[in-house]
Amino acid sequence: MSELTRFPAPGGVFPAAQYSHVVMGTGRFVAIAGQLALDEKGELVGEGDPDAQARQVFENLRRCLTAAGATFDDIVKLTFFVTDMAHMPAIRTARAAHIPDDRLPAASAIQVASLVRREFLMEIEAFAVVGP
Repeated sequence: MSELTRFPAPGGVFPAAQYSHVVMGTGRFVAIAGQLALDEKGELVGEGDPDAQARQVFENLRRCLTAAGATFDDIVKLTFFVTDMAHMPAIRTARAAHIPDDRLPAASAIQVASLVRREFLMEIEAFAVVGP
């Protein structure tokens, strides 16, 4: 596990409740491509269901992190791409199952017109720093 430092909001920056403004780490950089709600067979999980899709996306992130020798504790940045900001509560619930509030990474949320296929409601990418 990397040594990560999460900083409170810098002076003059509004404090964040759902993410950390600045996260610094030392070690190997790991980039995880945007994950979709696909199971191991490539089948969509949770058509039209943001909760089911968010759970599957975080499961896929977990598997990718494991493959890189990382855990959710090593994540320094998450980017959420959603087709509707109304899906953010589902993402926050799924994220909370893996990342406690005191370990929140930096994050950005972007609403997009569409993802690679219309039935996808979200895509999440991650950046992690592993080891010293």
